[in-house]
Amino acid sequence: MLNFPAWKVAIISIVLLWGALLALPNLFSDGFLGIEPRDTGATDPQAVAAYEQQMAEAEASWWPGFLPKNKLNLGLDLQGGVYLLMEIDPSEVVANQFESFKGDVRDAWRQTNNQETILRDSEPVISDSRMIYQLRDPQERLGISAEEQMEDALKRLRRVNPNIGTTQTKTFNISEGANNTVIIEVSDASRSELTRKARNDMMTTIRNRIDPNGVAEIQITPQGDDRIILEAPGESDPKRIKDLLSRDGRLTFNMADTSGSAVRIAQETGRARPGWQLIPSRDGLPLLINNIPEIEGKDIASANRCPDPDDNTPSVCFRLNSSAAKKFYNLTASRRGELFAIVLDGESMSAPRINDPIPGGNVIITGNFTIEEAEDLSAIIAAGELAAKPQFIEERTVGPGLGKESIAAGSRASMIGIILVGVFMMLAYGLIGGFAVGSLVSNIILIVGALSGFGATLTLPGIAGIILTIGMAVDANVIVFERIREEQRSGRSPATAIQAGYERAFSAILDANVTTFIAASILYLVGAGPVKGFAVTLAIGILTSVFTAFVVTRWFTVMYLRTMRPKRLAM
Repeated sequence: MLNFPAWKVAIISIVLLWGALLALPNLFSDGFLGIEPRDTGATDPQAVAAYEQQMAEAEASWWPGFLPKNKLNLGLDLQGGVYLLMEIDPSEVVANQFESFKGDVRDAWRQTNNQETILRDSEPVISDSRMIYQLRDPQERLGISAEEQMEDALKRLRRVNPNIGTTQTKTFNISEGANNTVIIEVSDASRSELTRKARNDMMTTIRNRIDPNGVAEIQITPQGDDRIILEAPGESDPKRIKDLLSRDGRLTFNMADTSGSAVRIAQETGRARPGWQLIPSRDGLPLLINNIPEIEGKDIASANRCPDPDDNTPSVCFRLNSSAAKKFYNLTASRRGELFAIVLDGESMSAPRINDPIPGGNVIITGNFTIEEAEDLSAIIAAGELAAKPQFIEERTVGPGLGKESIAAGSRASMIGIILVGVFMMLAYGLIGGFAVGSLVSNIILIVGALSGFGATLTLPGIAGIILTIGMAVDANVIVFERIREEQRSGRSPATAIQAGYERAFSAILDANVTTFIAASILYLVGAGPVKGFAVTLAIGILTSVFTAFVVTRWFTVMYLRTMRPKRLAM
């Protein structure tokens, strides 16, 4: 227990040094230590962002590149930001499923042997949870009875009936109705599963839209089956976030027709010719597009902002996946001279003419975009289509003023706690108590370093967890020191008393910390938001406090014994 060979000393030193290096970048940020580079008098968000960028560049100019750069991420309650509570409409989720399934129905009933389909030309009748197809009179054709035709139609539909997510639950109940109809229904159980799946898919899409680079510390949590909470610390423009989330994000490539006569007839009659529809375009001119898209958003592999090769203005570039790139090449090779429209949420972004085959699947959308518009548009395209449009139930913009006060109050509480605990430990246990205070400071540095290294978000409950850890770390030292005091009273030498004290206190301290760690793990697994922040700091604090109490304090004490060789410990 009292043996500290060189390799052990090296490991302890490396751990303490690395923890200090991980924590050190927080000295240069508006964070845990209360330094406020944002306090410049500027109120314009762009000016503040520019100032913070200058600060980051100034730090990067002298901070060595091989050292850690991560800082504590402050939660919404500490640095302010945007809070949004969103809700999705289960009926819209079901309607979108019906719309998607209509294409599968068309493909399932399409005959490959030139037989006439029994599906009528008209669209199905769709209600809240039911879609009804009216069939052609299924009279006997080519030796196939009407019953066999209906049975074949039902088999085809049931074959393409998708599962909900990764479950074995079928999305639709498909049955034969009266008067040559096929009824496609969504049960209550399927409706609930679809809503939950849509909620989970939307959480992923929302994260990809708001934080496409994965660097912002946004927090997205579910509430029930159909609600989502979004917390975006540091965000000052809730309108921009709502605009990003209000767009469906449905991207398609459709063949287009800009002939004046066709467009004029569609405008005058209010109806386009069968199989086509009239949509607006970004330049304000109406455009006729084919209803059946050639390429869809799911075929896009990546998207990003890029410069227009002609005039260097902000544009959006995206790349199709391999199968779609091949399909797009064949399309552009066979349809030279025709127009294809890039349609986003029912509006044509651009409608270029196909002059030559386009290999590689690389496409660019040009227009009078600002940099922010191009960034947002690329994020929407890359994130994909929303399962349903969110309804904003509650919106709050939290200012950073309360966060500054909380950080200052937490820092003061921590300092006061350390000072009071330090005074008590030195009065109660003398110099050995001072060693405990030194290890306590090391413990706090390790906690801050671990939080910074893991990229964890510090919240107000997290600060409470750090303060609680101070008491827990001292508690372990108190148990050990009392054991040492008892052993010394029984006549043991300082060395044997210290060894016996640590050996006899180890099991009790380990049991207490293991049970507390289990409680912190449960809080993290079942909790949400600030509760998780408290659980993270508590769990990290338990690990670091055990290390500092049993390793660092004992190391300090052993070095004192070997250097001073006291006859008796003054405690």
